[in-house]
Amino acid sequence: MNLSDPVEAPAEAAPTDLFAPGRRAACLGAIALISMLAFESIAVATAMPAVAEALNGLPYYALAFGATLATSVLGMTAAGQLCDKRGPYRAALAGLAAFMAGLLLAGFATAMPALVLGRALQGLGTGMLGVTLYVGVGRVVPQALHPKMFAMFAGAWVVPGLVGPALAAFLVQALGWRSVFLAVALAVPVAALMILPALRRVGAGSGEELRWGAMRWALLASAGALTLHGASQLTGVRAALLFAAGFVAAGFAARVLLPVGTLRAAHGLPTVILLRGLIAATFASAEAFLPLLLTQHFDWSLTQAGIALSAGAVTWSIGSALQARVQSPASRRRLLPGGFGLTAAGLLVVIAPLLFAWPALVVFIGWSVVGLGIGLSFPMLSVLLLKLSPPASQGSNTSSLQLSDALTSSAALALAGLLFNPATRQVLPVLLMALALVTAAALLAPRAQAGES
Repeated sequence: MNLSDPVEAPAEAAPTDLFAPGRRAACLGAIALISMLAFESIAVATAMPAVAEALNGLPYYALAFGATLATSVLGMTAAGQLCDKRGPYRAALAGLAAFMAGLLLAGFATAMPALVLGRALQGLGTGMLGVTLYVGVGRVVPQALHPKMFAMFAGAWVVPGLVGPALAAFLVQALGWRSVFLAVALAVPVAALMILPALRRVGAGSGEELRWGAMRWALLASAGALTLHGASQLTGVRAALLFAAGFVAAGFAARVLLPVGTLRAAHGLPTVILLRGLIAATFASAEAFLPLLLTQHFDWSLTQAGIALSAGAVTWSIGSALQARVQSPASRRRLLPGGFGLTAAGLLVVIAPLLFAWPALVVFIGWSVVGLGIGLSFPMLSVLLLKLSPPASQGSNTSSLQLSDALTSSAALALAGLLFNPATRQVLPVLLMALALVTAAALLAPRAQAGES
C-alpha cells in the first residue's frame, strides 16, 4: 500500500467489516500494541503503592504518574510531524525504543528519582505510539467504521483490565515490584513484530520537510508540567510561586501547540480537544489515587484494589461498545454530555464512603460507573476529531488531541500532589478536584458538536 493508492483494498471490502482484507493486519497489530500499553498502565497503577513503599518515595507518588504524561508531550509533537510527513512507521520505531528503555530503567531503579526518570522515558514512547496508532490505523479504516475502530481500541483493554491488576499483585508478592516493569519489557518485541509490518504498508507520508519549531514549545510545555510537579515537593510560598511559574509556562506553550480557540473552548474542533484534556485529567487523577485510597483507607490488599481497577476497565470497554452501536446523530449528540454526567455521578459515589463511613464496596460500584461514563464519551471525542479534520491534518490534530490529554492530566496530577498530604494520606481533595474537572466537561460538551455536519 502507498500514498498514491492508500485505501484501495479497504474500499473494495465490505464497509461494515473492520477486519476485512487490507486492514486486518493493521487492526490486529493495533490490538496487540494497545493491549501491551494497557497492561503496563493498569499494572503500574496497581503496583505503585508497593513501589513507593519499597523505595521510600510516597512524596513522589503523583510525579511517578505525572512525569510520564509530561514527557509524552514531546513524543506526541514529534509523532505528529513524523506521521504526516514520513509516515507512522518511523514514529512507531522511535516510540517502541523509548518505551523499552524506560521500562528497563524503571525496572532496575534503586531509588524513586531513578524510577521517575524511567517513567519519563516511558511517557516519551507512549506519546509517540498513541499518535502513531490513531493516524496509522485511521488511514486504513474508512471513516464510517471509525466508531467501531475506537470501540476496538477500548476493547483491547478488556483482557489487560481483567487480568492485569491480579497479575501485577501476584508479581509484586512473588517476584517483587521490579518484575511488573520487566515483564512488560519482554512483551515489547512481540507487539513490535505485529504492528510494524502493517504500519510500513500504510505509506511514507507527504515527504515534505520536517518542521521542528513546535518542539521548542513542546519542551516548554513539558518543563512547565514538570515544574508543577516540583511545586508539590515544596510547601508554603515557594510551592505557590513554583506552581504559578509552571502553570504560566505550560499554559503559554499550550496556546501555541493546540489549535486556536482551544483554551477558550471555541465551537467545534477546539472544544473537542479541550474536552479530551478535561476527561483524561479526571480519570488520570482519580485512577492514580484509587489504589492508595483502597489500600490505605480501607485496608484492602493490592489484589483487591486491582480488582476495582479491573471493574473500571471492563465497564469502560462496555461503554465504548455501546457508543459504537449508536448511529443517530441526535442520539450521539446527547450521548457525549450523558457520558460526562455518568462519570460525575460515579465519582460522587466513590466520594460518599469518605463522607458517610459507608463500606468500601460502594467505592467499587462508583468506580465501575466512572468507567462506563468514560467509555461512552472518550471514543466519541476521537470520532469527532477525525470527522472534523481533513486527511492532511489528521496527524497534527491527533497530536493536539493527545497533547491536551497529557498536559491537562499532568497539571491535574501536579495539583493532586499538592492536595495530597503523605502524612495523613487523605485522598478526598484529589477526588473533589476530579469531580470539578468532569463537571466542567459536561457543561462545555454542547460546544464540541457545533462544527459537526
